[in-house]
Amino acid sequence: MGSYEKFTRWTEQHRFAVDATGAALLALFVVAASAAETSYLHAAVWFAVALCVPLAWRRTRPVPSVVAVYAVALVQMLVDQTASVASVVVVPISLYSVTVSGPRWAHRAAIGSGLAGVVLASVLMSDRGVGYAATARQATALTIFGGVVLLAVWAFGLVRRSRRETIDALRDRAERLEVERDQQARLATAAERTRIARELHDIVAHSLSVMIAQADGGRYAAATDPTAPERSLTTIAETGRAALADMRRILGVLRAEDAAPGSSAPGGVPPVGRGSAAQPGTGAGGAARSPGGPGSEAPAALAPQPSVEGLEALVEQVRASGPQVSLVRVGTPRQLPPGAALTIFRVAQEALTNVLKHAGPSPHVTVVLRWDRDAVVLDVQDDGRGAAATSDGAGYGLLGMRERAAVFGGTVSTGPRPGGGYRVRLELPSRLPDPGLTAGPPQAPDVVAPVESGT
Repeated sequence: MGSYEKFTRWTEQHRFAVDATGAALLALFVVAASAAETSYLHAAVWFAVALCVPLAWRRTRPVPSVVAVYAVALVQMLVDQTASVASVVVVPISLYSVTVSGPRWAHRAAIGSGLAGVVLASVLMSDRGVGYAATARQATALTIFGGVVLLAVWAFGLVRRSRRETIDALRDRAERLEVERDQQARLATAAERTRIARELHDIVAHSLSVMIAQADGGRYAAATDPTAPERSLTTIAETGRAALADMRRILGVLRAEDAAPGSSAPGGVPPVGRGSAAQPGTGAGGAARSPGGPGSEAPAALAPQPSVEGLEALVEQVRASGPQVSLVRVGTPRQLPPGAALTIFRVAQEALTNVLKHAGPSPHVTVVLRWDRDAVVLDVQDDGRGAAATSDGAGYGLLGMRERAAVFGGTVSTGPRPGGGYRVRLELPSRLPDPGLTAGPPQAPDVVAPVESGT
């Protein structure tokens, strides 16, 4: 900001003090000019002071200020029947001030009154035969000159007013854009927190449900099957490692801002974003596995997002915990956006987690993934207790499923089945190009490909 801008801002912040100082200096000038023609005790000197005093409020109270100036000038003309030096100087200043700072009707009324005052002053001076207005020609010339001066001052004030209105509009727009930017940032932050909360809920709830089921099952089966605790502990360890890898990947996003560029995030996990490249080979729960076998894990930053391809491993993991789960695929699979594929996996994971928590012992569960012409449908049904079970949470799982589906324009319906059990149905629109629907040779009809049941 330059010195001129700083000075302008300072004068805007101290309008009354600046205007009062200017009015006092102007009063000294017009009083001296008026006294040079008459004397310091003449009425013209007091009229000059009375004209300058309202200028102290010319920007803070522009309408009362211009009314006071015009009233004093009119009274002086009617008393002296002449236009003094003070009125010739102060009236244009007052007109300019009300044009810049006052309402529209005020400056329009001011220019009209000013022009009428010029005509009145010329007529009065012509009748008295004073000075240069002794003849009608001179009065006309004085009227034209005074009118041109007032019109020029008014036009200059309009230009200044327009510039100020433009600057104010730009300033207001900039402030609103800043507020909107902050609001957008807060909304994005809230959306990201909600997304991460959903991910953590799905990972923790599913993994802990599997681990609890395995621990209880291994404890009860230990009396009859000595190898049951070992199998349960193996499943618990693999599930815990998978959940830990998923949590590290998600928390690495939160810690990415604290890590230096090119370095790893705290905990030895390089920061990753939403667009991290997916690597083949996901294990149960979506955790990445290296080709070395179950015991070797890929780095958390390289772990792919779970997808529909991980449903079979998810079913196997839940089946190992006791429920008799079947996976059925119907139709021809198509390529889905990563977010939509992740939504299908997470909804299936949440539905199977609820089966472990609420369906009771050894329920029969059917997971159907159907590829329709313009939609992908996931249907998870069980014959357990379902809605009759006591809730152990605040319902964030069902809310998270609906939020995930709504992002892609899908719907989730949940509720008890007729005859017992519970059902979760997800439907996502799928309008990606399907080779099976394009023009060409007739394709074979959709086939039902059941995966072996765990019964």
